[in-house]
Amino acid sequence: MAGLIRQHKHLARYRQIVAAFTRQGFGYLIDQTGLAEHVRIHRRKTGPMPTGSEHHLPTGARLRRTLEELGPTFIKIGQILSTRPDLFPVDVLDELKKLQDAIPPFPFIDVKAIVEAELSGPLEQIFADFAEKPVASASLAQVHKATLQSGRVVAVKVQRPDIRNVIDADIEILRDVAEFLDQHTHYGQFYDFPSIVLDFEKSIHAELDFTREAENMDTFRQHFAHDPGIAVPEVNWIYTTPRLLTMSYLKGLPITDLALLEQVGIDRIELARRLTTSVCNQVFRDGFFHADPHPGNLLILSDGTIAFLDLGMVGKLSDERRQMITEFFIGVTTRNSRMVVKALVDLESKVRQEDLRQFEQAVARMIDTYLDKPWREIHLADLFRETFNCAYRYHIKIPHEYAILAKTFGTLQGVLAELAPELNTFEVLSPIARKMMVQSFSAHALSQRFLRLFWKQKDQLADLPKSLIRLANRLGDEDFKIQFEIKDLHRLQDHLDRAFNRVAFSVMLLSVSIIIAGVILGSSISAEAGSDLVQLNRMVLRGGLILASGLVLVLVISVLRSTRR
Repeated sequence: MAGLIRQHKHLARYRQIVAAFTRQGFGYLIDQTGLAEHVRIHRRKTGPMPTGSEHHLPTGARLRRTLEELGPTFIKIGQILSTRPDLFPVDVLDELKKLQDAIPPFPFIDVKAIVEAELSGPLEQIFADFAEKPVASASLAQVHKATLQSGRVVAVKVQRPDIRNVIDADIEILRDVAEFLDQHTHYGQFYDFPSIVLDFEKSIHAELDFTREAENMDTFRQHFAHDPGIAVPEVNWIYTTPRLLTMSYLKGLPITDLALLEQVGIDRIELARRLTTSVCNQVFRDGFFHADPHPGNLLILSDGTIAFLDLGMVGKLSDERRQMITEFFIGVTTRNSRMVVKALVDLESKVRQEDLRQFEQAVARMIDTYLDKPWREIHLADLFRETFNCAYRYHIKIPHEYAILAKTFGTLQGVLAELAPELNTFEVLSPIARKMMVQSFSAHALSQRFLRLFWKQKDQLADLPKSLIRLANRLGDEDFKIQFEIKDLHRLQDHLDRAFNRVAFSVMLLSVSIIIAGVILGSSISAEAGSDLVQLNRMVLRGGLILASGLVLVLVISVLRSTRR
């Protein structure tokens, strides 16, 4: 019933979505999944590819156009899906990575209304100057240059009006579609669509809260305190709210304008190396990194400092994950496939040993293929992609942090390809990973790990004395009993019985053999003593042989019966 209500409420938006996908040649997918019938939209069935020049474009390009047409929510979906090689082939992922959320700005009258509502005062009293034309415009917000009454120049990021309601409505539609696909299509057997939508919902809601982005900026400022040539804008918390972010205004050059960078005397090789070092430090040292370092989020200041912008989307790594990722890169550079597999396999997932062995063999072949190439020809994006393909082929679940890392390093590699093609990420990354690996075994790191473990288990440790006292009291009770249960005990008893029987028969057979041997030896010695003694020995020998034959027969029958059980 709730699904029907949502469908009726968002019927117009459903029609827009269906129309957009149909125009770009994806109407056959809607027909195959039965989505149109699900939301009671009557439409003419389409073939696999409608006519028109735009439909001759590759699948990835048409999908990118569809998402751009549908607006902010679907643009963000595409950006997140660009990190999922388990869902799309390489050519589609490459197109999704091109998604840009730059759209026309909204009117200044709306900007003024939002600023005044958020800061509870007239715009003219809060700011000495506020530029009406934005310096940047994106799907969730736009940025204006302004001057505070104190004379300080700032950048004000203003959230688009009613954008949260638009996104929440689209998320409701996505939830409904995900549930339908999960329950009524064979795709639901392979992909957990509701979980994908839930992850997206958490991600985009985090970006809609500008106070979280401000907190990220403060965290980066602390981490960059000892990193020369790296900066982030400084937050002005007095004029910052969930829909408004005020920060220091940074003026600089785009990192892609190589001619201008050379003109002002900035060494692009050194710049590229410093950028790569910073991203690697964010991942391996801090476990807190910019998840989308594309050229639009990087600004080069006049002194060559690299400023990271748009810090709403960040990646976070726990100490355990950071250790795993470090081991992954160490394993790759040292050709240790077992270390690579150990670093990749999610410890919480259940993996068949056969799949794990095949995965390790595939990783070993992949590493050999890559490390036969010169450093400059090894691309992290390709390495991650092939690793993911191997993992999914052998049903290995890889921690989702690796997908974010793949996107981050893939984006970084794209920047380096323009800025300094001769510099490879591996050249900078490998020594940093090795250094972090060594430092992880230092006395300080081990003590910190022990303290974290102690803090994590503090409740159990606090209850330990009480548990020991209860156990001691129970041991003192006269009726205290300890019961042990051995699995398949009756089988063990059967095996022991058969073994003892065989030993007994063998001992008996050995005894009869000894007696017979003695009789034969005695007969030969006493042959001259008389025919009566010889006749007695022959009778004993004959009886011993009959007894021995019977014992052997019984032993053979016992063995045959035991093997049939």
